Amino acid sequence: MLTHFQWKNLYSDKGLPGWNVSFYYQKQLYRAIYHPNGTIEWTGNKPLYEEEESLKGSIHELMLYHVYDDK
Repeated sequence: MLTHFQWKNLYSDKGLPGWNVSFYYQKQLYRAIYHPNGTIEWTGNKPLYEEEESLKGSIHELMLYHVYDDK
């Protein structure tokens, strides 16, 4: 389970898509860039291969809720 999920716009022009995201998973801090096409680029620690797809799915769900459904 992800905890302390945070996101903020990547650019000062909030009309441009792209977001910095950060969260904790199993007491480890992860940071990434969430691109407009849904691609996730890890900028810090990268999760284990076995956990990466599950984490990406959780990030997608949270971004849909916080960014896209919030409009």
